[in-house]
Amino acid sequence: MKRIPIEMPMVKGCEVTECTYNTNTACHAKAITVGANVHPDCGTFFSSTASHTKAIDRQAGVGACKMSDCNYNDDFECVAEEIMVGFRMDKPNCMTYTHRAM
Repeated sequence: MKRIPIEMPMVKGCEVTECTYNTNTACHAKAITVGANVHPDCGTFFSSTASHTKAIDRQAGVGACKMSDCNYNDDFECVAEEIMVGFRMDKPNCMTYTHRAM
């Protein structure tokens, strides 16, 4: 397998304990995608009866951000130092999202 070294903001914490990638309030996906052009939802979230615990030493990064109106969005990539994921309107959202006035 080829590996691509890449710099990306880290997911500092995740309060969405129902997510398969969440173990001890930390996200262990390789990378998450934020947004659907309307809300800063965590597009990587899914719930399953099986937990994803093989890679608990890995901390997730933010691979892409579809929220063009976020202060931390530069060319659909997140440039925040780190982000937090939690619940907003009963959905897993990027809590670091801040609206940029156009």
